[in-house]
Amino acid sequence: MDPRETRSLIDRLNGDAARIALRFELRYRAIEAERPNVKSRYGVCYADGRIRIRLRHAATGRSLKYSSLVNTLCHELAHLRHFDHGPRFKAFYLRLLDFARAEGIYRPGPVAHASAPERTPAVADAVAPFQLTLF
Repeated sequence: MDPRETRSLIDRLNGDAARIALRFELRYRAIEAERPNVKSRYGVCYADGRIRIRLRHAATGRSLKYSSLVNTLCHELAHLRHFDHGPRFKAFYLRLLDFARAEGIYRPGPVAHASAPERTPAVADAVAPFQLTLF
């Protein structure tokens, strides 16, 4: 992914984050691309309001689908209110996803089939009732 593509994608995520944050009265400092060498997570939210999102699949290096990025974005935005993975976090995260879906920001693809590559447990657990394709 060249720097212009990365900048365009981050700008789009920032615009969508602003819409979601406004609706739920959340404050974040910045949406940034995660460093390419980070393979252990899809996103991270820091206490200062910075959110980093990985743009490429860890194993294949291919760009992630925008719906996967929005899913991660909603997950990290939910941490601005609940800095854990407890029941209140999960309920709020699902509210953010529902809003993003209603606004046309989050448009997940078809349900993954058994023959599809295995997803990491963190992502599978994070999207409990939803299935998404990561690449």
